[in-house]
Amino acid sequence: MEESWDFEFLSRMVDSLVSFLSEFVDDWLANDMRVAVFKILFSWLVISLVAIHFAWKVYGNTVNDMYYRQGTGGQNGGTPDTAPNLSGWESAAGDAKKTHRE
Repeated sequence: MEESWDFEFLSRMVDSLVSFLSEFVDDWLANDMRVAVFKILFSWLVISLVAIHFAWKVYGNTVNDMYYRQGTGGQNGGTPDTAPNLSGWESAAGDAKKTHRE
């Protein structure tokens, strides 16, 4: 019984996909204003994605090198991994407690 249900579900999904694609092709071939707008927007999207892809191919390593800096500065130009002296917390731990006066 389970197998027939799986086949029925798969058959419905394929029928729905074929129906959607046939309607899409009919609309694509029609000379309608909404189809023209869709074609313009779709082509703009594809051209933008292709341009981003080629720009990343050309400038990707430069951007990566700018983001992940090499050297003693650590990642993104921050502080190094090991500090030479711990001035903040270490020196404050030995001092007497300071109180706030109003």
